[in-house]
Amino acid sequence: MAGISRHTGQPISNLQSALQGVEVTLGTRLYSRVMRRQFGAGFVEILGKKLSPKRFAVFMQLIAVAIDRWEPRFKVRRLTPQGNVEQVRLGAVGLTIEADFRPKAHLSPPDFTVERSVSFGLFFRDGKVQTLES
Repeated sequence: MAGISRHTGQPISNLQSALQGVEVTLGTRLYSRVMRRQFGAGFVEILGKKLSPKRFAVFMQLIAVAIDRWEPRFKVRRLTPQGNVEQVRLGAVGLTIEADFRPKAHLSPPDFTVERSVSFGLFFRDGKVQTLES
């Protein structure tokens, strides 16, 4: 056991805990936490604005930076958008994230040894962020 599910209260694995950390990080607006104002991703402010290729690139970069900064167990390698142009226009954006999984990177002292590469999906639905392990 490495953590507890925030939805069920059941024990979860270290990888599932890291995925849950990604959901929490990306689902938190910047400056919304009192003692940790800089926590979050900062991409929520972009949502609802006219989507251009440049803005979409910024959107993906903000996600990658937030994961690298706030979830040390993942080192992002690549983000790949999922869906066609019409789905993106309707707001049904999905991303596949490829990352190195470093299970002991959050401990003190950190151990950045890569256990394996993982791929997981990231979906935005009903104002919430969901991860799906591939």
